[in-house]
Amino acid sequence: MSISPENIVGSELMDIYRKVEAGQRLSFEDGVLLYNTPNLTGVGYLANIVRERLHGANTFYVSNQHINYTNICNKFCKFCSFYAKKGGPAPYEFDIPEVKKRAALHMDVPLTEIHMVGGINPRLKYDYYMDVIRAVKEVRPEVHVKAFTAVEIVQIAQIGKVSVEQALKDLMEAGLDSLPGGGIEILSDRVHAELFGKKLNGEEWKDVARAASKLGLKQYATMLYGHIETAEERVDHLIQIRELQDETGHFLTMTPLSFHPEQTELAHLPGPTADDDLRNIAVSRLMLDNFDHIKSFWIMNTVPVTQAALWYGADDTDGLVHEYEITYGEGAWGNKSQVLTRANMVRMIQEARRIPIERDSLYNEIVRDEASLPKERKPLIPVAALA
Repeated sequence: MSISPENIVGSELMDIYRKVEAGQRLSFEDGVLLYNTPNLTGVGYLANIVRERLHGANTFYVSNQHINYTNICNKFCKFCSFYAKKGGPAPYEFDIPEVKKRAALHMDVPLTEIHMVGGINPRLKYDYYMDVIRAVKEVRPEVHVKAFTAVEIVQIAQIGKVSVEQALKDLMEAGLDSLPGGGIEILSDRVHAELFGKKLNGEEWKDVARAASKLGLKQYATMLYGHIETAEERVDHLIQIRELQDETGHFLTMTPLSFHPEQTELAHLPGPTADDDLRNIAVSRLMLDNFDHIKSFWIMNTVPVTQAALWYGADDTDGLVHEYEITYGEGAWGNKSQVLTRANMVRMIQEARRIPIERDSLYNEIVRDEASLPKERKPLIPVAALA
């Protein structure tokens, strides 16, 4: 006995179903309804239609490493547990030898990407940022360097007393390959003023994206949700990102990022739920019709929720990840290393009845000679502990 779409999405979502089937762009009102409906299964069903239309069962991951070069920051965002503060993490900044040491930590792993971001540290000089990239490329010349959010790019330009475009050109000459997401969190003037008023505002963030696109520099997009934002502000963020992608076409992926309140100034707020994680992934997939990929960042969402997310619109699980410190600091895990081995990543995806595809940072498929891969090491944190 077949089940009709209306039995799954209900009459409330049938108009959106018809738009999805026809490949039509969803409206602001559609987005708000997707956030407010209690029918999460229906929302996921709609998102999966788009996901499978674009990618079938294919699910992408990257072999990557994170390097967070400093936690000294002068922006004091209320949602952040990473930056050095009284009673919090001790301040640090890596010199160039330390950056090289970090880049060499996993030479036995065939990495294709190193992701570098850090705090806004006013003591760092303009040339430092170029030298950091050169140091990574010296140790691992084959890797794609994805580094510096828009907020960092503006800081670099200001320190060097050059334009954003010139700073990007200099960074690219040093070896910068793409820009990560982050920096704006959510495109809302209200939330910006309340939580991260010392950082770029929405238009300033967009201007960095426009400058990157003109130079042919690819970028990733994010949305931080689960703090003080409203459903309407989430939808507005997605529409603004969609419009910017219409303009530039340079974004590769959207990653909805769940807010973790532990050890932040918003510690009184509840933590993320599976419902919210799955819903934000699904709504992002449905609203962002001009994005090829939607990512479920397993570090934030956990392995089980990420497996479910592969049926709620996500086609990417991020990567193996080494030394991710932004969300989980010293007090949260006691171990700043979170990593899935390649075998565990493949198994995670296959358990969800999806097809694992290793990719590079630009979504080109990587085919490995299994005999040449290193012997799998035990994960630094058991997969069960990430549930």
